[in-house]
Amino acid sequence: MDWYRKNIQNTMEDISSDSNSGLHKEEVSRRLEKYGPNELKEKKGEGLLAKILYQFKDFLVLILIGASIVSMLVGEVKDSIVIIAIVIINATLGIIQEGRAEKALEALKKMASPNAKVIREGQLNTVPANTLVPGDMVVLEAGDIIPADLRLIESSNLKIEEASLTGESVPVEKNASSVFDDEVPLGDRNNMAYMSTVVTYGRGKGVVVGTSGNTEIGKIAELIQTFEDETTPLQKKLDQLGKYLGIGCLVVCGIVFAVGLYQGRKLLDMFMVAISLAVAAIPEGLPAIVTIVLALGMNKMVKRNAIVKKLLAVETLGCTTVICSDKTGTLTQNEMTVVKTYTDGNIVEVTGKGYAPNGEFVLNNESIIATESHGLNLLLTIGTLCNDATLDYVGEDDIYRILGDPTEGALVTLAEKGNLNNKELNSKHPRISEIPFDSERKMMTTFHENYIEGKIVSFTKGAPDIVLNRCNNIFLNGKVQPLTKDLRKQILNTNSNFSQDALRVLAFSFRTHDNLPSEINSQSIEKDLTFVGLVGMIDPPRTEAKEAIKICKESGINTIMITGDYKETAFAIGKDLGIANNIENAMTGEDLNKITDEELREKVKTTNVFARVAPEHKVRIVDALKHNGEITAMTGDGVNDALALKRADIGISMGITGTDVAKNTAEVILTDDNFASIVSAVEEGRIIYSNIRKFVFFLLSCNVGEILIVFLSILFNLQVPLLPIQLLWLNLITDSFPALALGVERGEPDIMEIPPRNPDEPILDKTMLSGIIVQSIALTIAVMLAYLWGLRHFDGIVIPRTIAFTTLITAELTRAFSSRSEKHTLFKIGFFTNKTLVYATLASLALMFAVLYTPTLQPIFHTYPLGIKEWSIVLRFCLIPIIAGEVNKLIRR
Repeated sequence: MDWYRKNIQNTMEDISSDSNSGLHKEEVSRRLEKYGPNELKEKKGEGLLAKILYQFKDFLVLILIGASIVSMLVGEVKDSIVIIAIVIINATLGIIQEGRAEKALEALKKMASPNAKVIREGQLNTVPANTLVPGDMVVLEAGDIIPADLRLIESSNLKIEEASLTGESVPVEKNASSVFDDEVPLGDRNNMAYMSTVVTYGRGKGVVVGTSGNTEIGKIAELIQTFEDETTPLQKKLDQLGKYLGIGCLVVCGIVFAVGLYQGRKLLDMFMVAISLAVAAIPEGLPAIVTIVLALGMNKMVKRNAIVKKLLAVETLGCTTVICSDKTGTLTQNEMTVVKTYTDGNIVEVTGKGYAPNGEFVLNNESIIATESHGLNLLLTIGTLCNDATLDYVGEDDIYRILGDPTEGALVTLAEKGNLNNKELNSKHPRISEIPFDSERKMMTTFHENYIEGKIVSFTKGAPDIVLNRCNNIFLNGKVQPLTKDLRKQILNTNSNFSQDALRVLAFSFRTHDNLPSEINSQSIEKDLTFVGLVGMIDPPRTEAKEAIKICKESGINTIMITGDYKETAFAIGKDLGIANNIENAMTGEDLNKITDEELREKVKTTNVFARVAPEHKVRIVDALKHNGEITAMTGDGVNDALALKRADIGISMGITGTDVAKNTAEVILTDDNFASIVSAVEEGRIIYSNIRKFVFFLLSCNVGEILIVFLSILFNLQVPLLPIQLLWLNLITDSFPALALGVERGEPDIMEIPPRNPDEPILDKTMLSGIIVQSIALTIAVMLAYLWGLRHFDGIVIPRTIAFTTLITAELTRAFSSRSEKHTLFKIGFFTNKTLVYATLASLALMFAVLYTPTLQPIFHTYPLGIKEWSIVLRFCLIPIIAGEVNKLIRR
């Protein structure tokens, strides 16, 4: 129900409650039974058994399990145990790395207020927030967390901080008497108060109209749960690759099995050959290597201020084509800052950002001392005395923070920049009375003594047009002068120019009194004022964000700003950051409501700024981008971002200012809240994907080579050169070390100068496929030549098999160096520049020697200790693949 469109009387009638006495206890119990407790419902998570079963859904894993069962049935127990052990290890790694609970709901619960002040049976009581029911009367004061969704029925100077829900950078002024005829965005409903937002100023009273899942935050919680975790591009590609390999393996197994039976071979022997082929076709180490390389990538990203919670999200970052960023706290600092002042007919620029009192006052490109300018000194004095905020320095964190309203906090910081201390001024010129700010008159006035000898001074600040209308005089160059039409026009033009720059503008004035007036009200006091000046403030863009967006453009990544703030403000920030060039690049939530999803898909191609949007709008935008084939990253820090963070291909939350909800929903958390860290994370993602391609190429060309070796041996009626346990050893142990080393290869120097890759592009593209064909044929030739030489020179099968086995391993280890780059030759990248690969090769060689020359291992792996003569053959043939790989690179170039 749209409660904001009902007046107070209709609201109370529809909710069946009394604004003075509230509900009776019996009615509260009845409604609690009907609506349930005021807490967010949690979706049941997956059990351990479901997570374990998920790990065995992979097509290749199922083939391996089948091979293990067949091995057991034909009596090859050792092979069966080894195969099943591999499957279990991979599944365990998967559960450990991917197992994460849905914590977003827990965080949302934490944000809910634990207690609420409520009127029941005419008595004011403090009750647990989870016992609230629709119809309860809640009393609000500064500092309170709103315990449920409320339709306000009373408001006195009430301001509520809604940044985490709507993205609005300053507290929203509330007015209980407002009624809306038409539908308005969440951030404009000034007669409503929403669960989990915070009262920053004033007081009020509201009737509960929504609890639990019927609150705005509750709707977000439910929507988060309805979004299923989507498979990442890498998951899709690896799954696709697995299916192709699995189907290919089964086809080849079938052909070889049929050929073997046709040749009159024994059924049992052909089962073992089929198992050999299944083991040869499947890169058993691939899942574990992908997991480990992604985990290493996660560790690298932590050093670059990005915590990646989900392994495969590391790679997704690398193919990001669009970054949808929240404005407040992400692209901006979420700290209101005065950037311009207007006094004595001059516009003075103010440097510095945020609440830190560091900065200068610049007039005509020259620094000036604020206290030496009569008008500027008085402006700063009014700003800090007519003010309820205080500036605190937190020594532990080396940061400044504001206690109170952010707008007033910006004025305290401004005065500090001019060497006027808030506490000292208040001590010197104590406040003796005040007329508090309210949203109707849009002004605040305070009375002070000791500022002008023998006089009481009232200082007034507020909306420029309203304050100016109350002024007859102007403080100009240290003197009070009549406010002429020309001067008034000049002030209004300056105010207009400030507003066009998306600045929040305040005007300042004063009036002197012989004594403290007996009647203190707006009508009698806030008139005949003397105008002093204007200030323009903004939530400033992060400096590093501008450079980061520039790098994103160069990398082919589009940046879109999505915010709950006003269109003009959002566009001004967007223009400053280089996101948008003209106002036509901006849309509002109201505009979005008027267009279909199909129209939105076209709009997102040219629109870079979306303002005054609700959570559901953010999801629509992300969906439209994804429908257009974009890989979408969404950054944000508030509750209002959680839905889109979940829906995007990759959600990125701010670590410092981010709410727990955003952090737990996102896949990536930036520990320094720096938009620029996203660029580092994207670069690392690209490097990781490039390295995954390198070791996938390395492993698959070996697997295809192994299949060809076994297939050709059957075709030419030879005994199989490689046994299942030898292939397992090679695939899982010998190849894994070099593959891991390839996974930590340094990135290519031009990796951030190329556009994002097509997410639909398979890992096995034309370049890799041609490389695999060349390498696998070269491997097959090398191993088959060595094997045939062994068959000619030795009786029995053990020594020829050992020669074939050793040739394959040494060929693999040498060609690993060639696999370090898809386009550059070894002479360009250097033979030994990847130290990890050198150590990995030495480790694999040591393991190979252990299998060849350790008596206890020889019968297990069916090997024979080779002599110098055999080694001369092995070393001759093992160089064929690396030479073929390097020549292929030169031909392709």
